Amino acid sequence: MIARTILPHIEHDIPLKPVVLITGARQTGKTTLCELISKEFGFDYVTLADRSERTLAREDPDMFLRVHPAPLIIDEAQYAKGLFGAIEAAVDKARFDSGHNEGMYILTGSQIYRLMEGVSEPMAGRVSVMRMSPLSLSEIAGREEVPFRVDFEENIRRSAVLKTDVRDMFAMIHRGSYPELHQKPDLKASKFYSDYVDTYIARDVSEIINLKDKEKFYAFLGVVASLTGQELVYETVCKAVGISKPTAESWLSALRAGGIIHLLPAYSDRSMVKGAVKRPKLYFCDTGLACYLARIYDPETLRAGYLGGPMAETFIVNEIMKSYSNNAEDAGFYYYRDKNGNEIDLVMVREGKMTLIECKAGMTYDSADVKAFSRLEHSNYGVGPSCLICMTEKAYPLKDGVYALPVTSI
Repeated sequence: MIARTILPHIEHDIPLKPVVLITGARQTGKTTLCELISKEFGFDYVTLADRSERTLAREDPDMFLRVHPAPLIIDEAQYAKGLFGAIEAAVDKARFDSGHNEGMYILTGSQIYRLMEGVSEPMAGRVSVMRMSPLSLSEIAGREEVPFRVDFEENIRRSAVLKTDVRDMFAMIHRGSYPELHQKPDLKASKFYSDYVDTYIARDVSEIINLKDKEKFYAFLGVVASLTGQELVYETVCKAVGISKPTAESWLSALRAGGIIHLLPAYSDRSMVKGAVKRPKLYFCDTGLACYLARIYDPETLRAGYLGGPMAETFIVNEIMKSYSNNAEDAGFYYYRDKNGNEIDLVMVREGKMTLIECKAGMTYDSADVKAFSRLEHSNYGVGPSCLICMTEKAYPLKDGVYALPVTSI
């Protein structure tokens, strides 16, 4: 079993909060994690994927909680939105009766927005929200995972622990990061993703939206996958698929709710020159799924094709963001682009400083490749050590305070 970085952080919060909410896309390992927690903390387990349990939870949530008393893990909790009110009442009653209500419920689900809709404002302060992602590079390698920062000596040390070349990296990007694919090396990625997409559409999409044209939705998935790492321009998507903007917005919302994509907002502040682009960038949460949907069937085709750069960027951005979410830490993540074409792939704001990050699919670069960094020198935040992350096997300086780093340094 692959050790998950987020597990100790979940275990830490269980005795501190009445409810722990674990979200994330399907097949990211939520149920496996709950099995471990159940054994360690003595929680009972019930899943609302079971039709009879789901019916009871929907029709009589109070009875459901009497049949399944706390401490309890409720898997796929988004299927019974009315259950949250009953949980809130049970949490309040426990507090009134005994003065303690910590460690009562763990809820999991693959539809983050539907889960959060069920959490009332009074309840929000009593819920610890943890987001599970597909495996990180560190988890796959069995290496300690820490929030990414640019520290040249530390980056060299981390990359030395995990030796890999450009072919290996593109094989990793193409296979993706879902746990089953790394627990079963003989499992064909195409088979896994085919089943994944069919299950996702049959369950999650049908729960979120009224999907009348599945074939067109499949085409939509392929178009969106081919746009990973690019600005979200609705007109491009609508024209390619033949759908209206409201339909595109609805379908993209479903992808976000299911943890399939995420949107990276544009960075701007009042001290910067006018003309910064305001549209978000779109990223698939897993490059293997994106490659499958974009019909890229092997790593060599990925590396040689036009999507090699965007997929590498997607992988790098995801790995950096995972290093924070897996450690239950926060940072502000943005991108920068202005109307003159100056672009910075990732702007990370933390502790009053900005880290500027460029993402590349090649190996050799120089200071000209980070010239856009100068556009943020007069931002409200100071610019700290920054980097260009690429397929190089060894780190090297580009200019004062800016380094070229291997992907394995994340």
